[in-house]
Amino acid sequence: MADNYINVTPLNVSNEDIYNEYYQKLNFKMHVATCIIISIGLPLTLMTISALYSLVRKDHVAPIYVINLLISDLIQLCCMIVFETRQYQPQAEALFIYECGLVTSVFFMVCVSLERYLIIAHPLWYRFKRTIKISVVVSVVIWLIPPVFFITVLPQVTYDVAGIIFSIFLIIPFPLFIIFLVGTLRALSASVSVHSEEKQRIVGVLVLVLLIYTLLFLPSMILFLNINRSDKTLNYLSFMFVKMSPLADLILYVFFRKQSIGKLFTTVNCCRVANTDNNI
Repeated sequence: MADNYINVTPLNVSNEDIYNEYYQKLNFKMHVATCIIISIGLPLTLMTISALYSLVRKDHVAPIYVINLLISDLIQLCCMIVFETRQYQPQAEALFIYECGLVTSVFFMVCVSLERYLIIAHPLWYRFKRTIKISVVVSVVIWLIPPVFFITVLPQVTYDVAGIIFSIFLIIPFPLFIIFLVGTLRALSASVSVHSEEKQRIVGVLVLVLLIYTLLFLPSMILFLNINRSDKTLNYLSFMFVKMSPLADLILYVFFRKQSIGKLFTTVNCCRVANTDNNI
């Protein structure tokens, strides 16, 4: 009976043909999934940017870093359209723009986490040192770093070395996310006056950013550092995780919509003043 099952497969079908058919089906599934991400993410990102921009007029401290993060996501989504249509011939330029947007989004995720940490751990210092002008300057610098790095450094090395440098470049923020989260939790534990609901919103932003990075970005970075990258399935899946990051970033709007940063400043400062009065 076993011999009958073995002879069912035609002799003229090679392993290469089976692999090619498998990867063709995988490419089609990736194409469909990417189209779904684009169709959902593009309009929602535009709507979220518009909604956050309206908060700028109502809040003394604008969510500049989140807006820039969503703009970088918007750039990635537009590049995905170019990749999927395949009607635009200079794919290298689109890939360059996509990678710049990808690195920029990670940098702005670090800025969002740092901002929440400083608001809680050092509210008075941050309130007087942080201005719209400084945030704009920081944002401009972040937008300039990836293209300058890619143009000056990566062309000087091989593809494998470039992948390792790119991965190390993006793995550096991982310990920073953990440090900001732990520092914020310690500061909140010492502040008994902050409402539990407000604590959940503050920690929620930091946890969400850490989860987005860990689940969607970190697998690709580890895969780049791995010498053996011959498994195309893992490459496709890790790249698909990265493509999903613009959708995950939209959840940040929920936390910023629930509580504006200006009101958060007032809450934390009042709590710090109350704690100081009690100690006196």
